[in-house]
Amino acid sequence: MPVPLHRQRRWTRGFNQSRLLAETWSKALDIRLHDDLYRRRDTPSQQGLSAIQRRRNLRGAFAISHPELVSGKHIALVDDVMTTGTTANALAAILLRAGATRVDIWCLARTPAPARRDQQE
Repeated sequence: MPVPLHRQRRWTRGFNQSRLLAETWSKALDIRLHDDLYRRRDTPSQQGLSAIQRRRNLRGAFAISHPELVSGKHIALVDDVMTTGTTANALAAILLRAGATRVDIWCLARTPAPARRDQQE
């Protein structure tokens, strides 16, 4: 399942990069692609937000249209880039509440964790 974009952002951008990855990996691995996650509201970009701001920004932003399709399933959630994991955690929680038995996060890139203060000196 790809991380969803709000329909307005999808229209502006012209594509959903997570969906393109999910389609490619789905075909290569012969895994069925489900596109039942959606954004209820257009949220500001997560870029530049702290972890707390990211969680607040995504509160109530996602939903699933057909929860019965994930019940009892092992789900691969596909995202292009993972920074803090806030988006992945929010979506995984929805999928688990819908009855998924397991949710794995597949991402193309992972941003490095910020250096701790004691490592900067």
